Amino acid sequence: MPKPNYAFEKRQRELAKKKKQDEKDARKREAREANAPVAAPATESPPADVPSPSPGSRVHLRKPDM
Repeated sequence: MPKPNYAFEKRQRELAKKKKQDEKDARKREAREANAPVAAPATESPPADVPSPSPGSRVHLRKPDM
């Protein structure tokens, strides 16, 4: 009876796991791109009577740790 090649089996499991993770990452990336807002055309300008917001008035949210 031949001896099992555990190193080969382990490598195959690792490759399958990596492939599955890459597919998952690709799906997540596509979902993010599909939900991304489309940029408005740059030819339009805001009305002159509406003041533009000051640079310090924006609220920045932290990205969740992954």
